[in-house]
Amino acid sequence: MTAVLFDMDGVLVDSEDYWVEREREDIFPEVVADGPIPPAEIAGMNYREMFDYLDEHYDVTVDRETFLELFDRTAREIYTEHAALLPGVKTLLDDLHAEGHLAAIVSSSPPDWIDLVVDRFDLDDFDAVISAETVERGKPAPDVYEYAAETLGVDPADCIAVEDSENGVEAAVRAGVTVIGYRTGADEDVDLSAADVVVETPDALRDEIRNRTALHRRS
Repeated sequence: MTAVLFDMDGVLVDSEDYWVEREREDIFPEVVADGPIPPAEIAGMNYREMFDYLDEHYDVTVDRETFLELFDRTAREIYTEHAALLPGVKTLLDDLHAEGHLAAIVSSSPPDWIDLVVDRFDLDDFDAVISAETVERGKPAPDVYEYAAETLGVDPADCIAVEDSENGVEAAVRAGVTVIGYRTGADEDVDLSAADVVVETPDALRDEIRNRTALHRRS
């Protein structure tokens, strides 16, 4: 049995473009005195851990509570008003389940943000929905992918992760998971070279997952 583990932002929904814009134009100018912050530097991080990272490496001008409230307010706007489901997601899920594979969301977003996306787009067919907030360390640590494999009862070597950020790719690689890097255009400078393969279109992603799951069945 193979499990396909999908990051949420930039993989299931096109929210990364909105996050990059809002962080660059609204959030970081307000909270960081010595920006700008390269998007790839913090992409894939849980927003609570992001505050700790920025506080360590930059001159942060707001307290934790203000930072978290700003991100939470922005997230609710993005996920309920702007983000759209990327093409082919539901068809891909149907195909995976028809072939006897498992599928899960593995995201750095908190559970209530994930719920906004799941509810809005009727994504109830996932076998597990896992937030990095359930583990000790978020991406790029491997914890969330190790936990996802354990939750699904599948060896990490039999898991395939789909990630669009450098931190996410690193987390999956460190967990011993096969990684498909998915470049959807939010930031062309993101380094996905550590992934086993990089694809750039929904059709290419679907074909790569089909090929990888077929290889796992034969091995």
